[in-house]
Amino acid sequence: MNKIQNKIFDEERALYAVKDTAVENCTFDGPADGESALKECSGITVKDSKFNLRYPFWHNENLKIFNTVLTENCRAALWYDSVVAVNNSKLFGIKAFRECKNIIIGECDINSPEFLWKCSSITVKNSKMVSEYPFFECENADIDNLTMTGKYSFQYVKNINIKNSNFQTKDAFWHSENVTVSDSVLSGEYLGWYSKNLTLVRCKIIGTQPLCYCENLILEDCVMENTDLSFERSDVNAEIIGNILGVKNPKSGKIVCQRIEELILEEEFINPLDTLILTE
Repeated sequence: MNKIQNKIFDEERALYAVKDTAVENCTFDGPADGESALKECSGITVKDSKFNLRYPFWHNENLKIFNTVLTENCRAALWYDSVVAVNNSKLFGIKAFRECKNIIIGECDINSPEFLWKCSSITVKNSKMVSEYPFFECENADIDNLTMTGKYSFQYVKNINIKNSNFQTKDAFWHSENVTVSDSVLSGEYLGWYSKNLTLVRCKIIGTQPLCYCENLILEDCVMENTDLSFERSDVNAEIIGNILGVKNPKSGKIVCQRIEELILEEEFINPLDTLILTE
């Protein structure tokens, strides 16, 4: 493998189409303000470097990034890439991933609006993330130990498995399909509306009006806090530990809990007999 070490690059397409190269302790910044430093590359390993310019990794194959900083000026950093591993790095630019596949992210610090859009075959582990609109239209992801602060998270995703995570987010999992979340905290508003095949196992759910208009919604051994107006028009099978603040017009299924503080069943909108509700 070729090596490029201890260099500063600021020109346009500085390392265009290079192959099988290690880039170590380099800085991509300077007065020329060039874009697309490593475009159309393959077999690239980046270590201990800093990127402060736009669009550095487009159309790459077999890309590895270690101990590297992508600043807030490094917008749209990874687009149309295949087979990407990012470890122990900081991703601070907007739109950091778009239409990439076969992605592994580990031990990373992420602050990137619109992070991971339209990507597939994703693994995220042991990372923290701030993103207003992450994981839009992503497919086939495994997520473990992710701490995330967001707003419109996991919309229109498919085939996602999440465990041991903590999400502070609103409007998460809207229109999602085939999502399983286990041993996690989901705090926010309007969780999981219009989802299909959403399964929550041993999760804590916090916030108003969760899990409405769902199809085949399953909750196993979950805790619900401050969850008023839950399950409206949802096909739900829920086993809840403790109380539920409120349930409104479930469409069908079964709800088991200790107590429901407020139960609303409006016969003009649903048939109350279609949902079995068991409380102590």
